[in-house]
Amino acid sequence: MLFKYQATDQQGVKNNGTIDAPSVDIAIASLQRRSLVIIEIHPADEGGFFAKEIAWLNRVKMRDIVMLSRQMATLFEAKVPVVNIFKLLGAESENQNLRIKMTAVTDDVQGGMSISGALAKHPDVFSNFYISMVRAGEESGKLSETFSYLADYLERQYALVSKAKNALMYPAFVVVSFIVIIILMMVVVVPQLATILEETGQELPLMTKIVIGMSNLVVNYGVFLLIIFIVCAFVLWRYGKSALGKNSFSRFKFSFPYLGNLYTKMYLSRIADNMDTMLESGIPMIKAIEVTADVVGDETYKNILLDAVNQVKGGSSFSGALEQYPEMPRIIIQMSKIGEETGKLGFVLKTMARFYKREVDSAVDTLVGLIEPVMIVALGLGVAFLLVAILGPIYNITAGL
Repeated sequence: MLFKYQATDQQGVKNNGTIDAPSVDIAIASLQRRSLVIIEIHPADEGGFFAKEIAWLNRVKMRDIVMLSRQMATLFEAKVPVVNIFKLLGAESENQNLRIKMTAVTDDVQGGMSISGALAKHPDVFSNFYISMVRAGEESGKLSETFSYLADYLERQYALVSKAKNALMYPAFVVVSFIVIIILMMVVVVPQLATILEETGQELPLMTKIVIGMSNLVVNYGVFLLIIFIVCAFVLWRYGKSALGKNSFSRFKFSFPYLGNLYTKMYLSRIADNMDTMLESGIPMIKAIEVTADVVGDETYKNILLDAVNQVKGGSSFSGALEQYPEMPRIIIQMSKIGEETGKLGFVLKTMARFYKREVDSAVDTLVGLIEPVMIVALGLGVAFLLVAILGPIYNITAGL
């Protein structure tokens, strides 16, 4: 929770600012550790709706965490004291929200809390995977290597997600632009042409009747259609938040002929990369599977991994636990079995992660190459339909004059 405060330092200089803490008592204790005398302190979330919107816009993005982890790895390697690291990163962060979080982490670490414990108080910024990695680094005394592992892992994940998002930006822009243009034509252009055509008294072609009917629907009932669309979108969003909805959307996602295969490779790459990074950091197998299930990002694979945890606890091997699921390719199971038998499961998973990352990169490149010609053909057919439906009767009128 964010608190606003007014305080004075030992020289009597007034100091205004904000502090992030679970409660007002902890906020007061953190400020007092800075040798500040508190004049006033109150929750900062009194700005209403617009304040919340601004906070959402200033949320900590994955790119910010990637940069933060790389900077921490560099500073730990340089043997900079822990408190100084968090002070420096908090002061230099460009994201205001992250700056507030890092200031709170600095106060907690300075007060004797472990780094993983201080980071765990901010789950909206640092994931369960991130916390588990840092805790393992603290227990093994290898924080420098741990943050380096984290930085490398997050950079790979960020590159993978960014590539997929960037591939969809162009087609999404084109589709939205086409829809806006069609709506403008239906509202502005078609009604005027329909009036002219109806005055001629000629029999209109079927395509022209369809276009005029769609135009009348948009003009007369456009507001109701918009309300229905918003309500349906909200219902789908709420349904997607439920456990049943997550499972349904996950199955629906994998049902697409080409995209389903792309999603499969992306999640398998994430699972292998997660497991490898955590095992290399000394995290036990069961904990590694649990955390991977938490951050995989898909309900189907999350359920598979959670069930695998129970089987591994019961004495089964990791590869044996995955063997019963058709969603897990045979190559993953066989390679995992070899890794378990040779004691090199981490190395095998790293190899599989690189393999599936290359597969995802290739699939995304192929998808982008296919989308552009398909969209050009689809948009061309749409424009041709409108032209024939509207200009055809007008040409017949001019030909009869």
